[in-house]
Amino acid sequence: MMGLTLKLCYDIGYFDAQSLKNDKNAELSVTQPVLTMESAQRIVSGALIEDPANPKTIVDQIIKNNPHLSTIIIKNNKLKKIAWIIDMRLFFTGDVFNDQGINLTKGMENQHNINRGDH
Repeated sequence: MMGLTLKLCYDIGYFDAQSLKNDKNAELSVTQPVLTMESAQRIVSGALIEDPANPKTIVDQIIKNNPHLSTIIIKNNKLKKIAWIIDMRLFFTGDVFNDQGINLTKGMENQHNINRGDH
């Protein structure tokens, strides 16, 4: 009887844990924010303290859309630049390196034919 009770408790606990895990996974896809051109423009304008209705720096393209590190191309006075949005709120225009020391900014500039000497 004790073995049956333990088995029953284990099974109930296991199914509850699986149910909770599935609920959390389903919740993640719904709550993950997606960077749009409008939200990227608001982040850039806010960081550069520009008028959101008439910004000087325009988000030209979203290259990689990731909730933690998104790559965008910005344009100001016909000059293009690679920029980064971190965690959907921080705007960064400097060089970003991966864990192997490779300059991701320079790679993106080469891939999208952006001349580094322009800025």
